[in-house]
Amino acid sequence: MRTLRRYLLCHAAIGVGGERRRLHVQEGHKTHGGVSAENAALGAMLEAAHVVAPDQLGWLVSAQARRLGVDDCALFLVDYEQRRLVPLATGGLAVREPLDVDTTMAGRAFQHVEILESMADPRPRLWIPLLDGTERLGVIEFTFASPDDLDDAVRDSCRHLAALTAELVVSKSLFSDVFTQTRRLRPMSLPAEIQRNLLPPLTLVTPQVTISAALEPAYDVAGDAFDYAVNGPVAHVAVFDAMGHGLEASLLASLAVGAYRHSRRQGLGLEPTLASMDAAISAQFGQERFVTALLGELRLDTGRLRWLIAGHPPPLLVRGGRVVAGPECEPTLPVGLGGEVVEVAELQLEPGDRLLAFTDGVIEARAPDGGLFGTDRLVDLLQRSSASGLPAPETMRRLTHAVLEWQSEGLRDDATLLFVEWMGRGEELESRARSAPELW
Repeated sequence: MRTLRRYLLCHAAIGVGGERRRLHVQEGHKTHGGVSAENAALGAMLEAAHVVAPDQLGWLVSAQARRLGVDDCALFLVDYEQRRLVPLATGGLAVREPLDVDTTMAGRAFQHVEILESMADPRPRLWIPLLDGTERLGVIEFTFASPDDLDDAVRDSCRHLAALTAELVVSKSLFSDVFTQTRRLRPMSLPAEIQRNLLPPLTLVTPQVTISAALEPAYDVAGDAFDYAVNGPVAHVAVFDAMGHGLEASLLASLAVGAYRHSRRQGLGLEPTLASMDAAISAQFGQERFVTALLGELRLDTGRLRWLIAGHPPPLLVRGGRVVAGPECEPTLPVGLGGEVVEVAELQLEPGDRLLAFTDGVIEARAPDGGLFGTDRLVDLLQRSSASGLPAPETMRRLTHAVLEWQSEGLRDDATLLFVEWMGRGEELESRARSAPELW
C-alpha cells in the first residue's frame, strides 16, 4: 500500500512544492525554442487528443515518446481476470506477446504499482504502471537504444507521459470498444456485460481512504455488484448479492444499485436508503426475489463507521496486520422482503484499519472434494496479504484468484470482495502531504 501511495503522491509532487523538480526536468532535456522536450511532448498529446481516433492512440504515444529519447514503446492492458498483460495492437506501438502478471517484470510493476527498469538487455527497458486515477489499467514499456538515453529526467518525463496515456485510454473507452476488446481473452456473457458497465472503478485512493474491489467469475458474473462514492467528509460503500443466476440476477442487481445510488444522491441516510431499495425491488419483483446487501458510511475526518447488513455476511476487520473480532451487527431481512432495519451498527476505526466486505460466494466456494473455502481460510489469506504490505488492489486480485483456484472446476456462485482502509485524520494527512515531494 505504501508503494501505491508513493507513486500517487509522486504524481502530485509538482503541484506541492515541486518547483525544484520542474526545473530539474527542464534542465535535463534538450530544449527547442525554450520549450523542454517533455513540455513539447505532453502539449502535443493534449492538442491531438481532442480528435485522435482510439485506434490511432498508439501512433500518438509513440511519436511523443520519441521526443523524450525513447526508441520504441508498447502498451499493455490487463485482462479482466488480471492474469495477463495484453499488448494493444494498434499502429505505432511495438509488437509484443502477452505477458504473465505473476512471473514477469512488467507484471511485477503492475502488481506493486512501481516503476521498474532492466539494464540486462543491450537496450534498457522501463516499465511504468498505467493508472486511471488509482485503478490499474496495465503497464507501458519504454525501450531505449542505449543506457545513456535513460536518466532521472527522462524517467520523470516517461512517468508523466504514461499518466496522460492512461487518461486518454479511459476517455477514449467511452466511445470505442478497442480497449475493451483488447482486455477480453474470451467471450463475456450478457449478464456480465451488464454488470461490468454498472460498476465504478475497481480502486479509489485518496489521502484519507482506500477502496478496492474485485469480483469473479470475470466473464460470467451476474448477481454480485458493489458501489462506492466519496462525498466531502463521507465515504459511502455497498456490496450486493442478488438472488439467482444469469440475466435475471443481473437485472435484479442493477435495480438494487440504481435504487441505492438514487437514494444516496438525494442525501438519504442508511435506513431510508434501505427502505427505498426494498420498495423498488418488491415493486418490480414481488417478494419472490431479493438482494442481500451491506451498506456503510465512513466519516473520513473521524474514522467513525456506521453500517447495516441485510441478510449479508458480516465484514472482517484487520487491525495491526491481524484480523480482530469481527464487528457485530444484527442482520435485517434481505432487500425486497419488507423487513424493518434491525440495527445500524457503529465502529470507531483506527488509522490503518482495514475492513473487508464479501459475498457468500467467497466463503462457500467448494473444492472438488466438497471442502468449503470458509471464513478461516479467508482470514488467513487476508492476514498474510496485510503482512506483506501489498497494495489493496493486489490483495484483492490474489484473494479472488485463491477462491478460483480452490474451486478449480469453476465458481458455482459469484464471489465479490470490497476492501476499505481508513488512513487517519486530516492533520496527520496534511503532514504527509507536505513531505510528499521527498518520497521520490
